[in-house]
Amino acid sequence: MNIENKAVLVTGANRGIGWTLVEEALKRGAKRVYAGTRRPFTHLDGRVTTLTLDVTNVSQIQRAVEEVGTLDVLINNAGVAIYDDLTNLEVIEQHLAVNFLGLLKVTHAFLPLLKRSKGAIVNNLSLAGLAALPMIPAYSISKAAAFNATQSLRALLDGEGVSVHAVVLGPIDTDMNRGLNIPKASPESASRRIFDGLEKGEEDIFPDPVSQSIAEGWRNGVVKGLEVQFAGFVPQSAAKSA
Repeated sequence: MNIENKAVLVTGANRGIGWTLVEEALKRGAKRVYAGTRRPFTHLDGRVTTLTLDVTNVSQIQRAVEEVGTLDVLINNAGVAIYDDLTNLEVIEQHLAVNFLGLLKVTHAFLPLLKRSKGAIVNNLSLAGLAALPMIPAYSISKAAAFNATQSLRALLDGEGVSVHAVVLGPIDTDMNRGLNIPKASPESASRRIFDGLEKGEEDIFPDPVSQSIAEGWRNGVVKGLEVQFAGFVPQSAAKSA
């Protein structure tokens, strides 16, 4: 999908990759960029409309839907990452509420607009959703759930003209990874690659050097093969009601 003259919504848009995704959409000629954030902020470009949007807040999600007239691309980027050791169930619940259920709530709310435009859903996920990163296990669990949901949405929406893309992020130089002394890609470069992948129609987008190192193995691997096989079990009636 070419972004030029399209309407794009980015959740978690006030910093990190969310901010650079907004900027990259503008550079590529987006007609309107909706920037969803929990706290109000301003943007100098007149094409940007800010939305107060906590992805766990159903009323805020509904108000955002009412403010958005048309939508071509939904980028589910909002997320939380707290270092833990799986001993605090409230931390696990918080991750699931934002990274998994929040993604689904926003997707369901905007799906009628995306079906109308034959648009795209882009879910920012993580390598930690493919294999647990034990230093941040609650985050890993939530991203694994979100990845599984992305695969299911892809199959369920296949006949509706809405494409569903998984972004498999490796280490990016954002607040989440600030204390890690490891090579990190810039959020700007990751955002460029995310839109490149969307424009090329890639189902699974690997936007940084670390994630790219497993891309070929993933695309030709047994898990991807199972995804394709299982997608064939979806009845046409179920796909049309998604």
